[in-house]
Amino acid sequence: MNGQNLRAGCKAISSFPVGILAGIALCGLAANSLRAQEARKAKDQDFSVAVHGPDTDAGLLVSARATAKEVGMPIYPDATPHRDPDKDDSSAAKLGLWGSSFGFKLVVLKMESKDAPRKVADYYQKALAKYGPVLDCTNQAPGKESDNEKSAKLTCGDDKPENGGMLFKAGSKEKQHIVGVQPNGSGTIFQLLYIEARGEKKPA
Repeated sequence: MNGQNLRAGCKAISSFPVGILAGIALCGLAANSLRAQEARKAKDQDFSVAVHGPDTDAGLLVSARATAKEVGMPIYPDATPHRDPDKDDSSAAKLGLWGSSFGFKLVVLKMESKDAPRKVADYYQKALAKYGPVLDCTNQAPGKESDNEKSAKLTCGDDKPENGGMLFKAGSKEKQHIVGVQPNGSGTIFQLLYIEARGEKKPA
């Protein structure tokens, strides 16, 4: 898991008022754990911790392993894991945070293909359709969507692709499936993300 994905995951926790302090603390612990793992260059980069008490039930899971089943999308035919040669980075990652009234899960797979970005994008737009309407956040105009906190409807929000890339989303606010597609020479680098977050239900 790279720092950018971890920051995105921790940012999502801020949507939930209950358990924020615990979430922030666990995110800090996750970041420290990831740095320690990179320093050790361990083969099995898994870390987990749980805290139990009269008023506390929380835990953290960090792993450099993830599967297509966990991300909820198929792997593009003949695609291979992508690792940046200039970074000590993993092509897969899994982060879980939970407490008695909140929960968060982030699963990431970073892959590459020799096929063109448009072909990969078309494949995943079809794959995402099983989760509902597919949002194309590639050229989303700022302020076009309403952001009703009480609504479970998924929006692009502030999410946008890297320069020259494409970004698609499907699902709900609590269970998001995201695909980012980026040109890589004549081929493509793409990321598959699953973000699940739950917080204490607010009174209507």
